[in-house]
Amino acid sequence: MLVRMITAVIAMFAALVMGASVAQAATKLTHAQATSQLRAAGITWSSSGGCSDRNRPNCTSFEQVRQTSISGAITFKRASGCALNITGGTETGHASGTYSHWNGYKLDYSLSTCVSNYITRTFTSIGGSKWRSGSGNIYYRESNHWDVTYYNCGGC
Repeated sequence: MLVRMITAVIAMFAALVMGASVAQAATKLTHAQATSQLRAAGITWSSSGGCSDRNRPNCTSFEQVRQTSISGAITFKRASGCALNITGGTETGHASGTYSHWNGYKLDYSLSTCVSNYITRTFTSIGGSKWRSGSGNIYYRESNHWDVTYYNCGGC
């Protein structure tokens, strides 16, 4: 319990340092709350299993996603003007760690020319197929998607 509390405090401090408000740094959403915001912003999501069960790796779930991650996706869509489809959220099956999918920090985006061009032309390359936005979020080009770590909402 103490380790979990310390981890939460460190994560909140890191989010604050990266620019999130206290409320956003701590807020986790239900799947319904997240999808409502994404839908209103014109962002789509999909899963290979056609489901949203957080405990199934072939689903795309937003249960317990951080508000900063959802706000970051919305900021990215608005800034880039690209169609955006999310293929990975907080479901099991991703790598573990403090800044993980499960903990609500990461989202996966479908590859598209528009998304890839925006990231590689706007953000700073930091090597290893990774780019850092001006606000400090990390965009990692994997073989079939973009893996994005949202430390903050990207200027929302």
